[in-house]
Amino acid sequence: MGTKMRTAVMKGIGSMEFVERDIPEPAEGEVLVRIEYVGICGSDLHYYEFGAIGNFVVNPPFVLGHESAGTVVKTGGGVTRLKAGDRVTLEPGKTCGHCEFCRTGRYNLCPDVIFFATPPVDGVFQEYAVHPESLCFKLPDNMDSMEGALIEPLSVGFHAASLGEGRPGQTAVVMGAGCIGLVSMLALGARGVGRVFVVDVAAKRLEHALRLGATAVIDAAHQDVASEIARLTEGAGSDIVIETAGAEATTRQAIAVAKKGSVIVLVGYSKSGEMTLPLSDALNKELTFKCVFRYRHVYPAAIDAVALGGLRLKDIVTDIFEFDDIQNAMDRSVADKQNIVKAVIKIAG
Repeated sequence: MGTKMRTAVMKGIGSMEFVERDIPEPAEGEVLVRIEYVGICGSDLHYYEFGAIGNFVVNPPFVLGHESAGTVVKTGGGVTRLKAGDRVTLEPGKTCGHCEFCRTGRYNLCPDVIFFATPPVDGVFQEYAVHPESLCFKLPDNMDSMEGALIEPLSVGFHAASLGEGRPGQTAVVMGAGCIGLVSMLALGARGVGRVFVVDVAAKRLEHALRLGATAVIDAAHQDVASEIARLTEGAGSDIVIETAGAEATTRQAIAVAKKGSVIVLVGYSKSGEMTLPLSDALNKELTFKCVFRYRHVYPAAIDAVALGGLRLKDIVTDIFEFDDIQNAMDRSVADKQNIVKAVIKIAG
């Protein structure tokens, strides 16, 4: 294994380079993981393209990447559940454990969370990483490391579907057919929601949604979304709407297609952070709005859902890049968002 590893760092906006760093040593309660796959998230692309997301500003050199999986190669003291050779997926956020939100089980809201690839915390576009054993979840034999890396975005979809209280007999609409839209669709299906309609403006993404099991898709670039949902639901509207695009237009459409008394789950972040919405329509329908921030207590259930064969998780991946090709991977992912639904980096394995 040696003592050095390659790390891909963002050295400036739109620029990646490789540097050599020491392989870290696992501390008490930690494991050292050889990283095998890392997904490219929308937040990675936003940092790469613009250098900041809100108050989180990149100070190069900075390591991107937070959707990861690999193999344990070394354990620190006190580690009892994992051993060298175990394949694991890494939940990327370390929380304080003692604030109000951690103590009440809502640890995703911890104000002192240390989260991979959220400035100033480096991510995992690198060959090895140390992480707490408690945040490394063993993968079953019938799951590979690529699927393990995708558990992180799937967990967002599971959290959204859970907040929407999806159940059999319901109809759902997902606004946006990007990665988070697709995993939300898969999560709704895993909860037994029988009909899931997906809305987007990109034909390739809608085709992908159909291949993954969408009941029907609506091309918002050429179809009236509210009219189509009314037709598909025989005028009833949707029991759940999950909005993943983060656009004012799609959030307005979510209000329009929602059934009276139903739930709208907001997942996508708007670029400006502000929207003007027809709240009188929401009031008249007595809609419930819920907001998603990452996830909590979801990884084991997400892993089980994939392992049991009910979710075609790997099928959301459209592009696989080698670690050596990371500059091209980032550039193409920024430039071709219409066609690259989900890209992953193969680090090792």
